[in-house]
Amino acid sequence: MTRPAGLLTFRKTLEAVTGGVGSNYGHQEPAGKTGDACGTVTAEFAVALPAVLALLAMLLAGAAAGMTQLRIEEGARAGARAVARGDDPAAVERTVRMLAGSSASATVAADGGWFRVTVTDRVPGPLGSSIPWTLTARASTRSETAGTGAAGSGDGSGDAGGVR
Repeated sequence: MTRPAGLLTFRKTLEAVTGGVGSNYGHQEPAGKTGDACGTVTAEFAVALPAVLALLAMLLAGAAAGMTQLRIEEGARAGARAVARGDDPAAVERTVRMLAGSSASATVAADGGWFRVTVTDRVPGPLGSSIPWTLTARASTRSETAGTGAAGSGDGSGDAGGVR
């Protein structure tokens, strides 16, 4: 195999600059380097792997907490709409559990013409059970039924202020 003339010229110039060491293109190995460094990458990987796995576990737990928070907020809003329409407490609980998950719990409080639905749930997963994370979402609305004195639009948009 013949080499291009430019590459031969470069190699000769490199050998002249490096003092004749042209096989490694000017990169001389350290004086004490031997074959002993063969497993250093494996050892460094073994040390770094638990830290990377812990970071991944925390990121997944954070994502699970975010998803749970979104579910319970939606459950609280739907529960508040159901209470405003005049649904019974069992129907409100079913609505909340359908949207927020079976482990969620809902409480309904009435204050004058206002209803407040509070939904709580724990973060799922191994880190969620080891760390006591309890997430809460609240939604308030005025009653849309005629008996409480509040006029409703009938379109289900009686959510006043959303989740707080």
